[in-house]
Amino acid sequence: MQIRTKYFGETEINPEETIHFSQGLPGFLQEKQFVLLGLEENGFFQVLQSTVTEQLAFVVVNPFLFVEDYQLQLEDTVLEQLAIKHEQDVMVLAIVTVKDPLACSTANLQAPIVINHTNKRAKQYIIKSQHYTPRETIFQQAEKKEVE
Repeated sequence: MQIRTKYFGETEINPEETIHFSQGLPGFLQEKQFVLLGLEENGFFQVLQSTVTEQLAFVVVNPFLFVEDYQLQLEDTVLEQLAIKHEQDVMVLAIVTVKDPLACSTANLQAPIVINHTNKRAKQYIIKSQHYTPRETIFQQAEKKEVE
C-alpha cells in the first residue's frame, strides 16, 4: 500500500503493520491509522505517521533508552482496551519535540504511546503521576545515565 508521508515522500507500507488508535490521539481524534517508519539507521528515533494525513507525523523514541528508571503502570481498562495479556506484547514510545540543537530535544514522558505490537492496537496514555512532564530533556537524561 502506498501512502504519502511528511518526511519520506511517497512510501510503500505493509497494511498489516498499520497501528490502530480506536479513540484517535488527543487533538487528532479523527486520526486512527498510523504506521511506524524508521527515521535513522540506529533505530533510536522513528516516525509515527498517519496513513491518511500526509503532514501528520510524530517523531517518537523508546523512553527506556534514555530514562533508565522510567516507570509506567497501566490501568486495567487500558490493558483491556488494547487486549494486552503479556508484558512482552507492549511497546512504549514517547513523542519527541525535536529542537535545534538536537541535544535540547524533549520527549513527552507524561503521555506515552502504548502499543500492543501483537494486535497493533494503540493508545496515548496519560500518566497520572507528577513525576514526569511533557517536556523531559531526553539527552540530558542519557548523559546522567552514562555518568553514573
